[in-house]
Parts: sequence; C-alpha cells; structure tokens
Amino acid sequence: MANEIEQILVCDCEGSVETSMDAVCAACPSGATVTAHTSLCNKQADLLAAALGKGPVTIACTQEEARFQDIADDMEAHTLAGLIDIRDRALWSDEAGDAAPKVAALFAEAARPGRAIGSVDLESEGVCLVYGAGEAALNAAQTLSNTLTVTLMLTDAADIIPPWNANFEIVKGRIRRASGHLGAFEVVADNVAAAIAGGRGGLSFEAARDGGKSVCDLILDLSGNAPLFIAHGKRDGYLRADPTDTLAVSAALLEASGLIGTFEKTLYVNFHAELCAHSRSGQAGCTRCIDVCPTGAISPDGETVKINPMVCAGCGGCSAVCPSGAAEYALPVADDARMRMEAMLTAYTEAGGTQPRILIHDEVDGRGAIAMAARYGRGLPARVIPFAVNQVTQVGHDLIMAAFGMGAGQICIHLPTRIRREGEADVLDGQATLVRAMLEGVGLEPDRLVIIESDDPDALTEALYSDAPVALTHEPISPLGDKRTATRLSISALKQSDEPFALPEGAPYGEVIVNTDSCTLCLACVSQCPAGALLDNQDKPQLGFRETACLQCGICANTCPENAITLAPRFNPADSARNSQVLYEDEPCRCLDCGRAFGSQGTVDRIIEKLGGKHWMFENPERTRIIQLCDDCRVNAMFKQSDNPFQMGEKPQVRRTEDYLDARDAGKPDPKRKFDA
Repeated sequence: MANEIEQILVCDCEGSVETSMDAVCAACPSGATVTAHTSLCNKQADLLAAALGKGPVTIACTQEEARFQDIADDMEAHTLAGLIDIRDRALWSDEAGDAAPKVAALFAEAARPGRAIGSVDLESEGVCLVYGAGEAALNAAQTLSNTLTVTLMLTDAADIIPPWNANFEIVKGRIRRASGHLGAFEVVADNVAAAIAGGRGGLSFEAARDGGKSVCDLILDLSGNAPLFIAHGKRDGYLRADPTDTLAVSAALLEASGLIGTFEKTLYVNFHAELCAHSRSGQAGCTRCIDVCPTGAISPDGETVKINPMVCAGCGGCSAVCPSGAAEYALPVADDARMRMEAMLTAYTEAGGTQPRILIHDEVDGRGAIAMAARYGRGLPARVIPFAVNQVTQVGHDLIMAAFGMGAGQICIHLPTRIRREGEADVLDGQATLVRAMLEGVGLEPDRLVIIESDDPDALTEALYSDAPVALTHEPISPLGDKRTATRLSISALKQSDEPFALPEGAPYGEVIVNTDSCTLCLACVSQCPAGALLDNQDKPQLGFRETACLQCGICANTCPENAITLAPRFNPADSARNSQVLYEDEPCRCLDCGRAFGSQGTVDRIIEKLGGKHWMFENPERTRIIQLCDDCRVNAMFKQSDNPFQMGEKPQVRRTEDYLDARDAGKPDPKRKFDA
C-alpha cells in the first residue's frame, strides 16, 4: 500500500457492522477522501468502478479481494492501491463502538510497506523416487509415471505382481540416508538390486549391494517407517503419507504430480557473517541457531555458520535466539517490524486510544482464528491491536520489549497448537522466559506477556477479554538501532533503578567474571572475543570489559588456558554498562637488564615461585634470573651462561686486514703463513 492514500472506501458489510460509520471514516488517515458503503462487492460495485476511474483506491475489506481485482482488471485500471481488513480485526466486535482508535492504528500500519525480500529458484525436472512396499507403492508409481519420471524402490518385493506395461524402473532396497531438497535429493540405500526385466512369474532381482547412491528431484515416501528427514513436513519435495490412508496417499499423489518446473522459494533469513560468534580459532562459542533449527538448515562453517536457503523453512527461530543479529529474519526485518508497531501505537494514541495491548499472531492460523472469532463470537476487544507476523516463532525478546518501551501495556502471542506438536515451541518459550525475567527486573508484572496456546477462537477471545494490567506511565520511546540497542532503550525507559538483575541461563546478556588468582593476563581472551567486549590496555597489563557488548557466547571461557573465566547472565541497565571497566590489572614487570616492560609482575612472580630452585632448568639463581628478563636480554643472557648446554667453546676472534698489516709492520710473523718467500 502506498504511503499516500487518496481514496478510501469503507463498507459496513451489508449492515453487519454495528457502529457509527462516521466514526470509522473519521479514524481514517487525514487527507484522503473517505466514503462509506454497504455492499461494495455486490450491489454497489458500480461505485467502486467509478472510484477506480478517478485514481488510487484503498478498500477497507479483504474478504472479496478477488472480486475487487476482477473489477479493476475488467476496467484495465491500475488504481487498486491496496486492501485492509478493519472488519474482522476491529468492527465485528462486542466493543466495535470503541474501535475507532484501532482503525486508525490499522491504517497507519498499512501505510508502512515492508522492504522487498529475496528469493531463490528450485528447479525440478520431475525425477521422482517412490519408496514403499505393496500395492500402495506400486499403484502410486503407476499413477505418477504418467507425468513424472519414476523409480519405484520396494522395501519388500514379496507378493508383488509386476505391471504388464510398466513405464518406470523397479528396484528393491532400504534407504539408509537421505539429504537435499526439491530438485536436488540424494539417497544412499542398502541391499539395492534392480529388477530383472525378463522371466515368468513374480519379480526377480539382480545381486544386491550396499551403499547404492542415487539422485532425484522429489521423494514420495509410502514406507510407513520413520521419516527420512527431521521436520519432514517442512522439507520441500519430500512427501510422506501413511500407505493405509487412501485419502492421504491421494493428496500426496496430487501434490507430487505438480512438482515439476521452477519454483520460487523465499529467502527467509539474511545472514551477516561478520557478526557471528560461533567460534574463533577453533574454540567453540555460540550455537544457539544450530540448536533450534528444526530442519537442520544451519551448520558450522569455520568461525561462522552457514544457512542453506533451500532447506530453511522460515520458522525464524534462529533470528529470535541470535545474540548479535547475525541471523536476521527478513519477513519482515527486525527494524521494519518495530517501526510498524510504533506507527500503530502512535496512531492509536493520537486517535484517543488508551491502554493499548498488542496481539501478535501469524498470517494463517492466527488470522483464521481472529476471523472466526469475529464472525461467530465476540471479536477482538477494542484495546487489542492485532499485529501479524509470518511465524510467531520468529518473535524475539527484542520485539516484545520494544513494544513495552513504545507504550503497550500487555503483549499477547497466539500460539497455534501445531507448533507445539511439531516441536518448535521451545524457541518462543525461551524468549518468553527471558522477557518475563526482564519485566520483573524493571519492576513490572511478568504476566504482561501472555501466550495463548489454543486453536479455539472462543478461547482466544476469552483470554483477551479477561482483566488486563494497568497502563504503563513512562514516556514511550522510539526503538532505534539493532536488537540489543532496542532492548536496552526499552529497559532504560521502563526501569525503576540502575541495579543489575539476573537473567535465565543462556541469556545473551551478562558479565564476565575473572578469577584473579588464576588469570595470568595473557589476554588470549581479548584476541578471541568476537564482539569486542573484552579489551586490553597498551600501557599496562590490564583486562577490560564492556558489558553492553558481551554476547555470552563463551569463546573467552573456552579460550582461557587457566580456566579463569566464567559467565554470569544478567542485565545491567545502568549507563555505566556502556563503559569499559577493569576486570583485572597488574604492574608491568621490568627487565632487570634494560628496564623495558615486558609482562605482568604478578605472573612473573608466580612463575618464579613455581619454578625457581624446583625445576632442573632453574636450579641456580643465575638461571632463575632469566625469567625476569625481556625477550632480547633473555637470549643474550642464555648464550653467556657458563653452563649453556649449546656452548661449543669460545668463539675465535675475527682477524681483520688491519691486523695483518700491523703485524707485518711490527716485524711479527704471520701465524697462518707456513713458508717465507
């Protein structure tokens, strides 16, 4: 939808909207021509056509999108600017009379189009592997062979009657491993044998072998065994059905027959490798994204990770848990989502709305539940502003805390039950635990964040109509910057003190604690810290720390040779957390010979205490003294020692030309000359 809206057509949907249309029109953006109607999709379609002929039109209805587009196409008009749903989300409600501020919020959101997202192409030539046993697999292969290039792999070839006119290959075997995606699957199977074309009676096969490999574009799994992939329902090109369920098999066949050609796949995640804290110099660090990815699309790649866009199913969990913003969800990107929410809350408040609450929901299950609640139930309360995202599992603590910082009194998240069944709710659970700890840390009630886990529209509205927390009284902020900056700005606006507060284990905020009895100030941790949270000092042995930069990735703890570092998850809301603080420092040790500073005095003292007079290399004071010398002086001293094991006698003095001439003038014989002239 364009930022400038010229004409807005609102409709009371055959008189079913029980509120003043004048109030609804007044809530629409100023500067636009707003007209109210009753049956735009039917009896008053001519009025829509007339408006389309005048210029860009925005229609406050999405149910009849296809009908409206047909009218515009028939006119060859390109003036249908957009559609916005204010009926299901605001006007079909028990509190429709108070919904004008929410209508203003919905229009404000529509006026902020998101950034375009990228895509990749999946190419399928229709090479299909049907995998299973019995008549179900055989019939499926016969059906698909009319449109696809089919190979049937039988897990059990007993009692199979060969088709008299098969136009597909038949093999037997059992798949050991499968990988890939639509257009690029690879399978490895054992006990593989091709069917022998000739012969009378049942099928016979060639000699079997293990480790057979093959590639295909799609797989239809009718084996009834465990899925070949984790999160198999999200793997493009892998179709699985219970061979005893006729309807499921028919649906799989219909879907498989259409998987030939070029398919556009959304690039759900923008990855910024320079921000990744996965590892450094072989030391393990953050693995949060790998741990939560349901499809296995994320894997280690040296010091960072790589995300396979062909396998990624777009749940957004990696973005939610990423501490640095390296994995950035693109539908929408984080700052677009925050700006959208800010526009909604600002418009809601300016239109006279109070005590705003945000309902975060997905575009499919959540939108459907809202529509059903509006049509058959109470609809959404007037103070509940719906906020759609692609997947609720993409919602991170930064967006939720930003919503509180912008003035929302409560955040409700609709969680479809399928997400729990599919094992993907852990990400949202973890983010909710983190947010509630932050709310308690700033003195607010943790129940300001509510997760409504139900597919029942009535259960959704019942939860939303229950008592809500009192409104927040702080000055709303604009959540600028990256996810960590937005979170800190929100906490700064909400906090009641500067005291640090604890966070759950694994939180991406916290401090580094150094055991000064063990630390030698080698500063290996500084060189490995991916976020620049650990700092050194060029003038003296010193380890500094800037808490706001710490990702709690653990690389420093894994790098430390003395095991002197531990992590403590917490949030320090004080401004001082942005500054460097000294974790440990010592006086420099100065070389006994040249006076140059070369290390930590405490470290040198500890080495002398452990080795001096105890180790065979430092049995006498002369050798122990070497420990207190800089690199250059140490080498010098070692060569001058009387007990140097590498000593080969005194080095002969170099004889110069002047020495020969002086000896000649003095009449002394040349010791190297054996015969006189």
